[in-house]
Amino acid sequence: MKFFVYNTLNRQKEEFVPLMNDPDYTGPKKDFVGVYTCGPTVYRDAHIGNMRAYFFADMLRNTLKNILWYPVKYVVNITDVGHLTSDADEGEDKLEKWSKREGISARDVAKKYEERFRKFLKMLNIEDFDVFPRATEHIPEQIKIIQTLEKKWYTYSIPNDGIYMDTSKVKEYGKLAKLDIEGLNQGARVENDQKKNKTDFALRKFSPIGEQRQMERESPRGKGFPWWHIECSAMSSKYLWEQFDIHTGGVDHIPVHHTNEIAQSECGCGCTPRVKYWMHVQFLNLGWKKIAKSAGGLVTVDDIVAKGFSPLDLRYFYMLAHYRNFQDFTIELLEQAKHWRHSLIKKLQGRKIIKDKKEFENDPVFQQALEALCDDLNTPKLLAILQTALTAGWENIYAIITWLEENFLKLGLFEPIVEEKIDIPVEVIALADQRIQAKKDKNFALADELRNKITSAWFQVKDTKDGYEITKA
Repeated sequence: MKFFVYNTLNRQKEEFVPLMNDPDYTGPKKDFVGVYTCGPTVYRDAHIGNMRAYFFADMLRNTLKNILWYPVKYVVNITDVGHLTSDADEGEDKLEKWSKREGISARDVAKKYEERFRKFLKMLNIEDFDVFPRATEHIPEQIKIIQTLEKKWYTYSIPNDGIYMDTSKVKEYGKLAKLDIEGLNQGARVENDQKKNKTDFALRKFSPIGEQRQMERESPRGKGFPWWHIECSAMSSKYLWEQFDIHTGGVDHIPVHHTNEIAQSECGCGCTPRVKYWMHVQFLNLGWKKIAKSAGGLVTVDDIVAKGFSPLDLRYFYMLAHYRNFQDFTIELLEQAKHWRHSLIKKLQGRKIIKDKKEFENDPVFQQALEALCDDLNTPKLLAILQTALTAGWENIYAIITWLEENFLKLGLFEPIVEEKIDIPVEVIALADQRIQAKKDKNFALADELRNKITSAWFQVKDTKDGYEITKA
Protein backbone atom coordinates (compact mmCIF):
# COMPACT_ATOMS: atom_id res chain seq x y z
CA MET A 1 0.00 0.00 0.00
CA LYS A 2 1.30 3.48 -0.87
CA PHE A 3 2.01 5.88 1.99
CA PHE A 4 1.35 9.59 1.44
CA VAL A 5 2.76 12.32 3.69
CA TYR A 6 2.44 16.09 3.65
CA ASN A 7 5.90 17.47 2.94
CA THR A 8 6.34 20.94 4.44
CA LEU A 9 9.25 21.55 2.09
CA ASN A 10 7.00 21.43 -0.99
CA ARG A 11 3.69 22.28 0.73
CA GLN A 12 1.97 19.25 -0.75
CA LYS A 13 1.11 15.63 -0.08
CA GLU A 14 3.60 13.25 -1.66
CA GLU A 15 4.02 9.51 -1.95
CA PHE A 16 6.65 8.33 0.50
CA VAL A 17 9.53 6.65 -1.30
CA PRO A 18 12.42 5.92 1.10
CA LEU A 19 15.94 6.74 0.03
CA MET A 20 16.84 3.06 0.05
CA ASN A 21 14.31 2.56 -2.78
CA ASP A 22 14.83 5.91 -4.52
CA PRO A 23 16.61 5.60 -7.91
CA ASP A 24 17.70 9.25 -7.65
CA TYR A 25 19.55 8.71 -4.37
CA THR A 26 23.31 8.61 -4.98
CA GLY A 27 24.65 8.40 -1.43
CA PRO A 28 25.93 5.35 0.47
CA LYS A 29 23.58 2.38 0.19
CA LYS A 30 20.92 2.41 2.90
CA ASP A 31 19.08 -0.50 4.45
CA PHE A 32 16.81 1.49 6.80
CA VAL A 33 14.34 4.37 6.87
CA GLY A 34 15.91 7.17 8.91
CA VAL A 35 13.69 9.50 10.96
CA TYR A 36 14.77 12.35 13.23
CA THR A 37 12.49 14.21 15.63
CA CYS A 38 13.55 17.34 17.51
CA GLY A 39 13.42 16.27 21.14
CA PRO A 40 12.84 18.20 24.35
CA THR A 41 14.99 20.86 25.92
CA VAL A 42 15.16 19.28 29.36
CA TYR A 43 15.06 22.34 31.60
CA ARG A 44 11.50 21.78 32.85
CA ASP A 45 8.59 19.42 32.30
CA ALA A 46 7.31 18.71 28.82
CA HIS A 47 3.66 19.81 28.69
CA ILE A 48 0.81 18.09 26.87
CA GLY A 49 1.38 20.30 23.82
CA ASN A 50 4.97 19.07 23.61
CA MET A 51 3.82 15.49 24.11
CA ARG A 52 1.48 15.73 21.12
CA ALA A 53 4.58 15.95 18.91
CA TYR A 54 6.00 12.73 20.40
CA PHE A 55 2.63 11.00 20.11
CA PHE A 56 2.79 11.91 16.41
CA ALA A 57 6.33 10.51 16.26
CA ASP A 58 5.00 7.27 17.74
CA MET A 59 2.20 7.12 15.13
CA LEU A 60 4.71 7.68 12.35
CA ARG A 61 7.11 5.06 13.73
CA ASN A 62 4.31 2.49 14.21
CA THR A 63 3.02 3.04 10.67
CA LEU A 64 6.44 2.75 9.03
CA LYS A 65 7.53 -0.21 11.12
CA ASN A 66 4.38 -2.22 11.90
CA ILE A 67 2.03 -1.34 9.03
CA LEU A 68 4.45 -0.89 6.11
CA TRP A 69 7.19 -3.19 7.46
CA TYR A 70 10.13 -0.88 6.79
CA PRO A 71 13.31 -1.31 8.84
CA VAL A 72 13.36 1.95 10.82
CA LYS A 73 16.02 3.84 12.76
CA TYR A 74 14.27 6.54 14.78
CA VAL A 75 16.29 9.25 16.56
CA VAL A 76 14.93 11.72 19.12
CA ASN A 77 17.55 14.08 20.53
CA ILE A 78 17.83 15.47 24.05
CA THR A 79 18.82 19.16 24.18
CA ASP A 80 20.72 19.46 27.46
CA VAL A 81 22.83 22.50 26.58
CA GLY A 82 22.86 25.46 24.20
CA HIS A 83 19.18 26.41 23.92
CA LEU A 84 19.05 30.10 24.81
CA THR A 85 15.92 31.84 26.09
CA SER A 86 15.64 33.62 22.73
CA ASP A 87 15.69 32.00 19.30
CA ALA A 88 17.59 35.10 18.14
CA ASP A 89 21.01 34.02 19.49
CA GLU A 90 20.44 36.03 22.65
CA GLY A 91 19.63 35.49 26.31
CA GLU A 92 20.68 32.95 28.91
CA ASP A 93 20.99 29.21 28.40
CA LYS A 94 17.73 27.64 29.62
CA LEU A 95 19.56 24.91 31.56
CA GLU A 96 21.78 27.45 33.33
CA LYS A 97 18.78 29.66 34.12
CA TRP A 98 16.74 26.80 35.56
CA SER A 99 19.76 25.62 37.56
CA LYS A 100 19.69 28.91 39.46
CA ARG A 101 15.92 28.62 40.03
CA GLU A 102 16.05 25.08 41.41
CA GLY A 103 19.35 25.37 43.26
CA ILE A 104 20.88 22.33 41.60
CA SER A 105 23.50 21.93 38.87
CA ALA A 106 22.57 22.30 35.21
CA ARG A 107 23.48 18.65 34.69
CA ASP A 108 21.11 17.60 37.47
CA VAL A 109 18.36 19.75 35.96
CA ALA A 110 18.87 18.00 32.63
CA LYS A 111 18.92 14.55 34.23
CA LYS A 112 15.78 15.26 36.26
CA TYR A 113 13.66 16.46 33.36
CA GLU A 114 14.97 13.89 30.88
CA GLU A 115 13.82 11.18 33.29
CA ARG A 116 10.42 12.82 33.62
CA PHE A 117 10.12 13.12 29.83
CA ARG A 118 10.85 9.41 29.44
CA LYS A 119 8.27 8.70 32.15
CA PHE A 120 5.63 10.68 30.24
CA LEU A 121 6.43 8.71 27.07
CA LYS A 122 5.88 5.44 28.92
CA MET A 123 2.61 6.70 30.44
CA LEU A 124 1.32 7.43 26.93
CA ASN A 125 2.26 3.93 25.71
CA ILE A 126 5.05 5.37 23.56
CA GLU A 127 7.87 2.86 23.36
CA ASP A 128 11.47 4.07 23.52
CA PHE A 129 12.84 5.34 20.23
CA ASP A 130 15.96 3.71 18.82
CA VAL A 131 18.43 6.45 19.82
CA PHE A 132 18.17 9.25 22.42
CA PRO A 133 21.42 11.21 21.85
CA ARG A 134 22.28 14.12 24.15
CA ALA A 135 23.78 17.35 22.85
CA THR A 136 26.49 17.37 25.54
CA GLU A 137 27.74 13.97 24.35
CA HIS A 138 28.22 15.10 20.74
CA ILE A 139 30.37 18.23 21.03
CA PRO A 140 33.19 16.86 18.79
CA GLU A 141 30.69 16.15 15.99
CA GLN A 142 29.34 19.70 16.27
CA ILE A 143 32.83 21.22 16.16
CA LYS A 144 33.68 19.13 13.09
CA ILE A 145 30.67 20.50 11.16
CA ILE A 146 31.59 24.07 12.11
CA GLN A 147 35.18 23.52 10.97
CA THR A 148 33.89 22.19 7.63
CA LEU A 149 31.73 25.28 7.20
CA GLU A 150 34.70 27.51 8.08
CA LYS A 151 36.83 25.82 5.42
CA LYS A 152 34.08 26.45 2.88
CA TRP A 153 33.94 30.16 3.88
CA TYR A 154 30.36 30.09 5.11
CA THR A 155 31.21 31.51 8.54
CA TYR A 156 32.61 34.55 10.29
CA SER A 157 33.47 35.32 13.90
CA ILE A 158 32.16 38.10 16.13
CA PRO A 159 34.64 38.76 18.97
CA ASN A 160 33.34 37.91 22.44
CA ASP A 161 30.13 36.61 20.87
CA GLY A 162 30.38 33.56 18.63
CA ILE A 163 30.85 31.95 15.24
CA TYR A 164 28.07 32.83 12.80
CA MET A 165 26.69 31.43 9.56
CA ASP A 166 26.70 33.93 6.69
CA THR A 167 23.24 33.31 5.23
CA SER A 168 23.91 35.52 2.21
CA LYS A 169 26.15 32.70 0.92
CA VAL A 170 23.48 30.03 1.40
CA LYS A 171 21.62 29.07 -1.77
CA GLU A 172 17.83 29.11 -1.19
CA TYR A 173 18.15 30.07 2.47
CA GLY A 174 14.68 30.02 4.04
CA LYS A 175 13.15 27.66 1.46
CA LEU A 176 11.38 25.56 4.11
CA ALA A 177 9.63 28.55 5.66
CA LYS A 178 9.24 30.43 2.35
CA LEU A 179 10.96 33.40 4.03
CA ASP A 180 11.03 36.86 2.52
CA ILE A 181 14.78 37.27 2.96
CA GLU A 182 14.93 40.79 1.57
CA GLY A 183 12.13 41.89 3.88
CA LEU A 184 13.73 40.24 6.91
CA ASN A 185 17.09 41.85 6.28
CA GLN A 186 15.42 45.24 5.97
CA GLY A 187 13.36 44.66 9.11
CA ALA A 188 14.31 44.09 12.72
CA ARG A 189 14.36 40.32 13.08
CA VAL A 190 17.53 40.34 15.20
CA GLU A 191 19.10 43.28 17.01
CA ASN A 192 22.84 42.69 16.62
CA ASP A 193 24.78 45.38 14.77
CA GLN A 194 27.79 43.11 14.33
CA LYS A 195 25.97 40.60 12.14
CA LYS A 196 26.51 40.90 8.41
CA ASN A 197 22.88 39.98 7.76
CA LYS A 198 19.98 39.98 10.16
CA THR A 199 19.18 36.40 9.18
CA ASP A 200 22.66 35.17 10.14
CA PHE A 201 22.69 32.76 13.07
CA ALA A 202 25.13 31.42 15.63
CA LEU A 203 26.81 28.05 15.23
CA ARG A 204 28.73 28.26 18.48
CA LYS A 205 28.73 30.89 21.22
CA PHE A 206 31.83 31.97 23.14
CA SER A 207 31.72 31.91 26.91
CA PRO A 208 31.36 35.49 28.22
CA ILE A 209 34.61 37.06 29.42
CA GLY A 210 34.94 36.88 33.19
CA GLU A 211 32.14 34.35 33.55
CA GLN A 212 32.28 30.61 34.04
CA ARG A 213 29.37 28.59 32.70
CA GLN A 214 28.56 25.16 34.09
CA MET A 215 28.36 23.46 30.68
CA GLU A 216 31.03 25.20 28.61
CA ARG A 217 33.52 23.18 26.54
CA GLU A 218 36.96 23.75 25.03
CA SER A 219 37.18 24.03 21.25
CA PRO A 220 39.76 25.17 18.66
CA ARG A 221 38.30 28.67 19.11
CA GLY A 222 38.41 28.61 22.91
CA LYS A 223 35.77 27.94 25.55
CA GLY A 224 32.18 28.05 24.41
CA PHE A 225 28.98 26.14 23.97
CA PRO A 226 26.98 24.90 20.98
CA TRP A 227 23.99 26.77 19.73
CA TRP A 228 20.67 24.95 19.37
CA HIS A 229 20.67 24.32 15.59
CA ILE A 230 24.12 22.74 15.23
CA GLU A 231 23.39 19.91 17.67
CA CYS A 232 20.60 18.53 15.47
CA SER A 233 22.78 18.57 12.36
CA ALA A 234 25.54 16.76 14.24
CA MET A 235 23.41 14.07 15.84
CA SER A 236 21.22 13.35 12.83
CA SER A 237 24.34 13.02 10.64
CA LYS A 238 26.01 10.64 13.07
CA TYR A 239 23.09 8.22 13.37
CA LEU A 240 21.22 8.66 10.08
CA TRP A 241 24.07 9.72 7.74
CA GLU A 242 24.32 12.91 5.70
CA GLN A 243 20.98 12.32 3.94
CA PHE A 244 17.95 10.72 5.56
CA ASP A 245 14.24 10.25 4.96
CA ILE A 246 12.06 12.18 7.42
CA HIS A 247 12.57 15.03 9.87
CA THR A 248 9.73 16.02 12.22
CA GLY A 249 9.02 18.66 14.84
CA GLY A 250 6.53 21.33 15.83
CA VAL A 251 5.43 24.04 13.39
CA ASP A 252 7.24 26.58 15.57
CA HIS A 253 10.54 25.07 14.37
CA ILE A 254 9.89 25.93 10.73
CA PRO A 255 10.92 29.62 10.51
CA VAL A 256 14.12 29.51 12.61
CA HIS A 257 15.39 26.18 13.92
CA HIS A 258 14.67 23.95 10.93
CA THR A 259 15.45 26.72 8.44
CA ASN A 260 18.90 27.16 9.98
CA GLU A 261 19.43 23.43 10.38
CA ILE A 262 18.86 22.97 6.64
CA ALA A 263 21.28 25.79 5.78
CA GLN A 264 24.20 24.57 7.88
CA SER A 265 23.62 20.88 7.07
CA GLU A 266 23.32 21.22 3.30
CA CYS A 267 26.26 23.62 3.09
CA GLY A 268 28.33 21.34 5.27
CA CYS A 269 27.63 18.05 3.51
CA GLY A 270 27.13 19.49 0.03
CA CYS A 271 23.97 17.46 -0.58
CA THR A 272 20.50 18.76 -1.41
CA PRO A 273 17.97 17.95 -0.15
CA ARG A 274 19.55 16.58 2.98
CA VAL A 275 16.12 15.55 4.27
CA LYS A 276 13.60 14.24 1.77
CA TYR A 277 10.39 14.80 3.77
CA TRP A 278 9.70 17.40 6.48
CA MET A 279 6.63 16.77 8.66
CA HIS A 280 5.37 19.25 11.26
CA VAL A 281 2.84 19.03 14.09
CA GLN A 282 0.44 21.91 14.71
CA PHE A 283 -0.07 23.54 18.12
CA LEU A 284 -2.24 22.23 20.92
CA ASN A 285 -4.16 25.16 22.37
CA LEU A 286 -4.96 25.28 26.08
CA GLY A 287 -8.23 27.11 26.50
CA TRP A 288 -7.85 28.24 22.87
CA LYS A 289 -4.42 29.76 23.52
CA LYS A 290 -1.08 28.33 22.39
CA ILE A 291 0.74 26.47 25.17
CA ALA A 292 4.25 27.83 25.69
CA LYS A 293 6.74 25.94 27.84
CA SER A 294 8.39 29.17 28.99
CA ALA A 295 5.12 30.88 29.94
CA GLY A 296 4.21 28.86 33.04
CA GLY A 297 0.81 27.42 33.87
CA LEU A 298 1.65 24.19 32.08
CA VAL A 299 -0.49 21.06 32.04
CA THR A 300 1.53 17.84 32.15
CA VAL A 301 0.62 14.17 31.86
CA ASP A 302 0.94 13.95 35.66
CA ASP A 303 -1.63 16.75 35.98
CA ILE A 304 -4.01 14.79 33.74
CA VAL A 305 -3.69 11.74 35.99
CA ALA A 306 -4.21 13.87 39.11
CA LYS A 307 -7.55 14.97 37.65
CA GLY A 308 -8.73 11.36 37.42
CA PHE A 309 -7.85 10.60 33.79
CA SER A 310 -5.75 7.81 32.32
CA PRO A 311 -2.83 8.95 30.15
CA LEU A 312 -4.46 6.78 27.47
CA ASP A 313 -7.50 9.07 27.56
CA LEU A 314 -5.07 11.78 26.43
CA ARG A 315 -3.66 9.46 23.74
CA TYR A 316 -7.20 8.89 22.45
CA PHE A 317 -7.81 12.65 22.62
CA TYR A 318 -4.77 13.29 20.41
CA MET A 319 -6.14 10.85 17.83
CA LEU A 320 -9.35 12.88 17.48
CA ALA A 321 -7.55 15.62 15.50
CA HIS A 322 -5.25 15.39 12.51
CA TYR A 323 -1.68 16.20 13.48
CA ARG A 324 -1.50 19.13 11.01
CA ASN A 325 -4.58 20.81 12.52
CA PHE A 326 -4.82 22.96 15.62
CA GLN A 327 -6.30 21.04 18.53
CA ASP A 328 -8.06 22.76 21.41
CA PHE A 329 -7.65 21.27 24.87
CA THR A 330 -10.12 21.68 27.71
CA ILE A 331 -11.03 19.35 30.55
CA GLU A 332 -14.50 19.03 29.01
CA LEU A 333 -13.02 17.84 25.70
CA LEU A 334 -10.74 15.39 27.51
CA GLU A 335 -13.75 14.13 29.49
CA GLN A 336 -15.51 13.51 26.18
CA ALA A 337 -12.49 11.59 24.86
CA LYS A 338 -12.43 9.53 28.07
CA HIS A 339 -16.11 8.71 27.65
CA TRP A 340 -15.60 7.59 24.05
CA ARG A 341 -12.56 5.47 24.93
CA HIS A 342 -14.38 3.83 27.84
CA SER A 343 -17.41 3.18 25.63
CA LEU A 344 -15.12 1.49 23.11
CA ILE A 345 -13.50 -0.62 25.84
CA LYS A 346 -16.91 -1.78 27.10
CA LYS A 347 -17.91 -2.87 23.60
CA LEU A 348 -14.68 -4.85 23.28
CA GLN A 349 -14.69 -6.59 26.68
CA GLY A 350 -14.15 -10.31 26.18
CA ARG A 351 -13.88 -9.79 22.41
CA LYS A 352 -10.12 -9.85 21.94
CA ILE A 353 -9.60 -12.06 18.91
CA ILE A 354 -6.06 -12.78 17.78
CA LYS A 355 -5.83 -13.90 14.16
CA ASP A 356 -3.08 -14.02 11.58
CA LYS A 357 -3.33 -10.84 9.52
CA LYS A 358 -3.54 -12.97 6.39
CA GLU A 359 -7.05 -14.03 7.48
CA PHE A 360 -8.46 -10.51 7.21
CA GLU A 361 -5.92 -8.43 5.26
CA ASN A 362 -8.30 -8.22 2.26
CA ASP A 363 -11.28 -7.28 4.43
CA PRO A 364 -12.72 -3.97 3.13
CA VAL A 365 -12.86 -2.44 6.63
CA PHE A 366 -9.22 -3.33 7.28
CA GLN A 367 -8.23 -1.89 3.91
CA GLN A 368 -10.14 1.33 4.68
CA ALA A 369 -8.39 1.57 8.06
CA LEU A 370 -4.97 1.18 6.47
CA GLU A 371 -5.84 3.67 3.74
CA ALA A 372 -6.73 6.23 6.43
CA LEU A 373 -3.36 5.69 8.12
CA CYS A 374 -1.52 5.84 4.81
CA ASP A 375 -3.27 9.10 3.94
CA ASP A 376 -0.91 11.28 5.98
CA LEU A 377 -1.82 9.53 9.25
CA ASN A 378 -5.52 10.43 9.27
CA THR A 379 -6.40 9.15 12.75
CA PRO A 380 -9.86 10.85 13.00
CA LYS A 381 -10.91 8.98 9.88
CA LEU A 382 -9.42 5.73 11.23
CA LEU A 383 -11.43 6.00 14.47
CA ALA A 384 -14.62 6.78 12.54
CA ILE A 385 -14.13 3.71 10.32
CA LEU A 386 -13.64 1.43 13.32
CA GLN A 387 -16.62 2.85 15.22
CA THR A 388 -18.93 2.47 12.19
CA ALA A 389 -17.87 -1.13 11.59
CA LEU A 390 -18.20 -1.96 15.29
CA THR A 391 -21.72 -0.52 15.44
CA ALA A 392 -22.66 -2.46 12.33
CA GLY A 393 -21.32 -5.70 13.82
CA TRP A 394 -18.83 -6.25 10.99
CA GLU A 395 -17.64 -9.85 10.85
CA ASN A 396 -13.91 -9.33 11.33
CA ILE A 397 -14.02 -6.11 13.34
CA TYR A 398 -12.81 -7.59 16.64
CA ALA A 399 -9.82 -9.26 15.00
CA ILE A 400 -9.07 -6.05 13.08
CA ILE A 401 -9.20 -3.86 16.21
CA THR A 402 -7.11 -6.40 18.15
CA TRP A 403 -4.40 -6.25 15.49
CA LEU A 404 -4.51 -2.46 15.21
CA GLU A 405 -4.43 -2.09 19.00
CA GLU A 406 -1.23 -4.13 19.24
CA ASN A 407 0.50 -2.56 16.25
CA PHE A 408 -0.69 1.04 16.16
CA LEU A 409 -3.47 2.25 18.50
CA LYS A 410 -2.01 1.21 21.89
CA LEU A 411 -5.04 2.66 23.69
CA GLY A 412 -5.47 -0.05 26.33
CA LEU A 413 -8.70 -1.16 24.64
CA PHE A 414 -8.66 -4.66 26.09
CA GLU A 415 -7.69 -3.70 29.62
CA PRO A 416 -10.40 -3.55 32.33
CA ILE A 417 -11.58 -0.10 33.38
CA VAL A 418 -10.69 0.63 36.99
CA GLU A 419 -13.13 3.16 38.39
CA GLU A 420 -11.26 5.48 40.73
CA LYS A 421 -12.78 6.28 44.11
CA ILE A 422 -13.16 10.05 44.29
CA ASP A 423 -12.02 11.86 47.43
CA ILE A 424 -14.17 14.99 47.53
CA PRO A 425 -12.86 17.82 49.76
CA VAL A 426 -15.26 19.05 52.44
CA GLU A 427 -14.97 22.56 50.96
CA VAL A 428 -16.40 21.35 47.64
CA ILE A 429 -19.26 19.53 49.41
CA ALA A 430 -20.03 22.74 51.33
CA LEU A 431 -20.16 24.71 48.05
CA ALA A 432 -22.54 22.10 46.58
CA ASP A 433 -24.82 22.33 49.66
CA GLN A 434 -24.84 26.13 49.41
CA ARG A 435 -25.71 25.87 45.72
CA ILE A 436 -28.71 23.65 46.43
CA GLN A 437 -29.95 26.16 49.01
CA ALA A 438 -29.40 29.04 46.57
CA LYS A 439 -31.53 27.24 43.98
CA LYS A 440 -34.27 26.69 46.54
CA ASP A 441 -34.12 30.42 47.29
CA LYS A 442 -34.31 31.08 43.52
CA ASN A 443 -31.00 32.93 43.74
CA PHE A 444 -29.79 31.54 40.44
CA ALA A 445 -26.93 34.03 40.06
CA LEU A 446 -25.42 32.78 43.32
CA ALA A 447 -26.05 29.18 42.28
CA ASP A 448 -24.10 29.76 39.05
CA GLU A 449 -21.28 31.45 40.97
CA LEU A 450 -21.03 28.46 43.32
CA ARG A 451 -21.00 26.05 40.39
CA ASN A 452 -18.09 28.02 38.88
CA LYS A 453 -16.17 27.75 42.17
CA ILE A 454 -16.71 23.99 42.17
CA THR A 455 -15.46 23.82 38.56
CA SER A 456 -12.40 25.90 39.48
CA ALA A 457 -11.58 23.23 42.08
CA TRP A 458 -11.57 20.64 39.26
CA PHE A 459 -14.91 19.08 40.19
CA GLN A 460 -18.30 19.27 38.58
CA VAL A 461 -21.74 19.06 40.14
CA LYS A 462 -24.76 17.43 38.53
CA ASP A 463 -28.34 17.81 39.79
CA THR A 464 -30.20 14.59 40.58
CA LYS A 465 -33.69 13.81 41.91
CA ASP A 466 -32.12 13.22 45.35
CA GLY A 467 -30.00 16.37 45.34
CA TYR A 468 -26.68 16.40 43.51
CA GLU A 469 -23.74 14.26 42.37
CA ILE A 470 -20.12 15.43 42.41
CA THR A 471 -17.58 14.04 39.94
CA LYS A 472 -14.06 15.03 38.93
CA ALA A 473 -13.90 17.59 36.16
